[in-house]
Amino acid sequence: MADFDLMRELAQDRGGKIILLVMDGLGGLPDGPDHLTELEAAATPHMDRLAREGSAGLSIPIGHGITPGSGPAHLAMFGYDPRTYVIGRGVLEAFGIGMAGGEEDVAARGNFCTLDEDGLIVDRRAGRIPTEEGEKLCELLSTIEIPGVETEVRAVKEYRFALALRGAGLDPHLADTDPQQTGKPPLPVVALRPAAERTAGLVQAWTEQARALLADHHPANGFTLRGFSSDPNLPKYEELYKLRAACVAVYPMYKGVSTLVGMDVLPSDPDDTAADQFKRVGQAWERYDFFFVHIKYTDSRGEDGDYQAKVEEIEKVDAALPILTALAPDVLIITGDHSTPTRLRTHSWHPVPTLLWAPGNHRRGAAEGFGETECLRGSLGWVPATELMPLALAHAGRLAKYGA
Repeated sequence: MADFDLMRELAQDRGGKIILLVMDGLGGLPDGPDHLTELEAAATPHMDRLAREGSAGLSIPIGHGITPGSGPAHLAMFGYDPRTYVIGRGVLEAFGIGMAGGEEDVAARGNFCTLDEDGLIVDRRAGRIPTEEGEKLCELLSTIEIPGVETEVRAVKEYRFALALRGAGLDPHLADTDPQQTGKPPLPVVALRPAAERTAGLVQAWTEQARALLADHHPANGFTLRGFSSDPNLPKYEELYKLRAACVAVYPMYKGVSTLVGMDVLPSDPDDTAADQFKRVGQAWERYDFFFVHIKYTDSRGEDGDYQAKVEEIEKVDAALPILTALAPDVLIITGDHSTPTRLRTHSWHPVPTLLWAPGNHRRGAAEGFGETECLRGSLGWVPATELMPLALAHAGRLAKYGA
C-alpha cells in the first residue's frame, strides 16, 4: 500500500494535474473469433499511442490469485490497502446516493430478485427491472416500522437499493443473505459476532415484513442483502496527498467510495456517455488537481458474457479519449479496477492492463499497443494497484525528495 505517513511527509500542494481513468472490469481472457482479449480485439488507436509513448504494465488489485470486489479494488487504486481499510458494499451504495449518516449507522446493499413458488432464487437481478420500478418498490418498503431503530430504503439503480438502519448500539458484522447463485433461497440474517446479535434480529424483523410486502410483485418478489457496513472514517485525499480531488462517475457505488476518501463528486446524468463524462472533467478542470473518471459498462458487458459488446464499449472510450488528452494532463493513468472476462461472466484474479502517460518524464518500454500481451512488454512491469497513486504523484512532480 501507499505509505500514508510517508505520503503526508513528501506530498506537495503544487505540481501537475492527474487523471485516473478506470474502465471497470477492463481485463479479459483470450476469446472471440481471433482468440484475443476484448481489449486486444478493440480498435483503440488513441490508447495504443499512449501505451507506445508511455509506460505500460499490469496491475494487481489485491494480490496474485485474489479476485477482488469493486470496493476493495477501487480502494487499492486510491492507495489504501483494502486488507487494512475494510469497507462494505452497503456503505458504498449509501454514500453514493447521499444516505450518509452517523458513524454507528449500518447500511446494506439490496438486490431485488425473482423467487419461484418454492422461494428459490431464479433471477438474482429480477430481470434488471427499470430504476423507476425499483423506486416504487422502495417507497413500499419505506412503510416498514421496526421498534428501536429507524430504517431508510432508497433505490440505487435498476434492481439495486440501499437499506440503512439508524440507532444506538448497532453492529455491522452480519453475514450476507445473498447465496450468490440461483436455485437457492435467500439466506437468513446471521450475526458474525455476539455483539451483532441484536442488529441481526432487527434486520431479520425488517426482512420478514419486506418479504410479505413484495410477495405479489413479480418479477421483483424477493430480495437479498449484502455488504453490511458502517462509515470506516478513511483518511482523506487532501490530507494524504494534498490534492483537490474530483470524481466523475455514473453509478452510485463509485460516487460512494470517492466520497469516503474525500473527493468531490461532480454532477452527472445516469445516461452520460464516456464523451459526456470527459467533457465534465473539462468543465471543472481549473478547480481540481486530480480527477477520477469511472466507466462502468465495460464491466457490465463482461458480466453479461457479451464479448462483442465489451469490445464496443472499450472502443467508445477510446474514440472519446482526445477530449481528455486535449486538456494536457501532466499524468494520465488508464486501467481497470479488476478483470471481468466475458468467458467467465464475473470478476477474476487476472492482472489488469495499465498504462501511465506522463509526457514530461514517463519512461518508454517495448509495448506497441494497449492490451494484455503488449502490457507484458511495457516498462511499468507488474505493479500493485496500491502503488499507482505514489507513481502518479511522482510523475506529476508532487512528491518531495526523501532524505538529504
